[in-house]
Amino acid sequence: MRKLAVILLICAWYREAGAQTPMNKDSLLLLLPGAKEDTAKVHLLIDIGNQYEWDDPQTAGTYYLQAGALSEKLNYKEGIIKFNANYTYLLNQRGQYDSSMLLNRQSVKLAVELNDPNQIGKSNANLGNVFLNLDQFDSAVHHYQVALKNFEAVNDKVLVARLCDLLQVAYYELRQHDKALVYGRQAIAVLRNANDPASLSAVLSNASSVYYRLQHYDTALAYLKEALVLARSINYKAHEKTVLLNIGNLYQHTLQVDSIRPYSEKAAALSRELGFPEGEAIAHRGLANYNVFKNNLDAAYKHISYALDITGKNGFRKEHLHNLNTLSGVLMAMRRYEESYRIDLKAEALSDSLLGEETQNKILVLEKQFETGKKETQIQLQQAQLRQKNILNYILIGGAAALLIISLLGFRNYKHRQRLQQARIDELETEKQLAATEAILKGEEQERARLAKDLHDGLGGMLSGIKYSFQNMKDNLILTPENAQAFERSLDMLDSSIREMRRVAHNMMPEILVRYGLDVALKEFCNEVDSSGAIRTSYQSIGMENTVIEQTTAVTVYRIVQELVNNAIKHAVATHVLVQVHASEPENLLTITVEDNGKGFDTALLKQPGGMGWSNIQNRVDFLKGKLDVRSAPGEGTSVLIEINS
Repeated sequence: MRKLAVILLICAWYREAGAQTPMNKDSLLLLLPGAKEDTAKVHLLIDIGNQYEWDDPQTAGTYYLQAGALSEKLNYKEGIIKFNANYTYLLNQRGQYDSSMLLNRQSVKLAVELNDPNQIGKSNANLGNVFLNLDQFDSAVHHYQVALKNFEAVNDKVLVARLCDLLQVAYYELRQHDKALVYGRQAIAVLRNANDPASLSAVLSNASSVYYRLQHYDTALAYLKEALVLARSINYKAHEKTVLLNIGNLYQHTLQVDSIRPYSEKAAALSRELGFPEGEAIAHRGLANYNVFKNNLDAAYKHISYALDITGKNGFRKEHLHNLNTLSGVLMAMRRYEESYRIDLKAEALSDSLLGEETQNKILVLEKQFETGKKETQIQLQQAQLRQKNILNYILIGGAAALLIISLLGFRNYKHRQRLQQARIDELETEKQLAATEAILKGEEQERARLAKDLHDGLGGMLSGIKYSFQNMKDNLILTPENAQAFERSLDMLDSSIREMRRVAHNMMPEILVRYGLDVALKEFCNEVDSSGAIRTSYQSIGMENTVIEQTTAVTVYRIVQELVNNAIKHAVATHVLVQVHASEPENLLTITVEDNGKGFDTALLKQPGGMGWSNIQNRVDFLKGKLDVRSAPGEGTSVLIEINS
């Protein structure tokens, strides 16, 4: 069972409250109008959201958000943790893992402040779920083990069982199946006696995935059917949909053709009802395969075309690739060979595009660490200086003669005028330097753009023309096998030259930056660096989706990030670099952070001339009238923070 490819097999979940106890929804809603604005109302809103969660997640989210806002207003830490746990469950279902990670990290911090092992365990479990969904399984196991230790400390067997289920999933993904089965069996044994059908249904589904991979298909099917009965008994439609997809896929894999159709049709209908287009597309692909088995090729073509339309519109690229491959097979069976070949080409292009993304870790959202100690020290120093000035003024007024006071005031005014004049001179000098820097940078970018265009349009066109001529020659020449092989190698070398030329032109002036903006360009740059194998590179953006950044600023920021990443590769001996961009509309502030885990250096060296391109970086930051803060020490990596008023 491939994760999210056919069946969405891992439906593990964990919330602060675990499986919710069914309540009378109408009774709870009647209590809401008369509820006071206190902690009891927070719990009431959470309880109402729980009742909507399985069949109306959007409404559930509305009540959870109200509970979170009230908890913040009351400074009710337990309520904030409870809100985070329930709301991030919905965020994980929607694939909004960045937001989920931020909220769960906040919960871990609050739980530690409360020194509550139960809350520490639950918050770490929820954070582990985010890492699990991001395919960072080692990190998931770490947080799950922290949670398990805390649950064992409070001797809560049910919570230990749910944690064992999550460890089962993580070890499944790490392909440590023996460990996965140990934890899965432990969880099932406890939950069968716990009157918790939702948790037991999830554990059974996850255990079936382990047995499936071990080719114990009968056991896997038995677990799935038991999970389906449990999900239906509590009207847990979201899980029912997943189990139906799993069963349909199992029947496809074991070629039990007649059993495929009913489960796939039910999964398609339920996915459509729940507004889950990815599941609907997977189900229709199953129906297409069923009709191929039955030799109903027109029906198979209809179903797979419908599935392709869904994945294409919604941007489900991996599922779209699976659908293209299935469509190619259907067309081949229909003897529409030319169309099948064209679909194969599309699938190959999409596969190549996805290949570079497979090795990239999903974005890790890090809480920004703001240092307030330095600012507080500066405030205290300024206050001390102000008190000293006041004391001095009182002494002068009380004990000095009028002439001395006038002399001192005159001297102070003279010094003040000197400072004003010097400040004005410094300001003019700075403006002059900025103007010169602006001219240099603009000239540099214009020259880059010209050279990139000449490379792409001139040399690129010539090389492409040569390749076309060679290909025509190939069709009209009779070559010995040895010469044909040499000819093919020459074409391959020409293809490599064209790709290298395009890469150089792209680096000089990325077309994607001009067409799609800074966020997409930086993400593409980081993906390329990561794919090259030079260094493991992660990119994260916050608030950049609807932010419009002026092109000169965008190009300058792009060059700064390029320079910093190149420093990490060339000088830092780093294995991982993180690029983070945060746009804050209220403050009109653009924050860029570049961190690496390299060998670090003494920041005092930055004051010396030359070295690592820091003068270029500083000039670009000054040109944008931004602030640059470099934190590093030998053996501790490097962190660069840049703030720009956008």
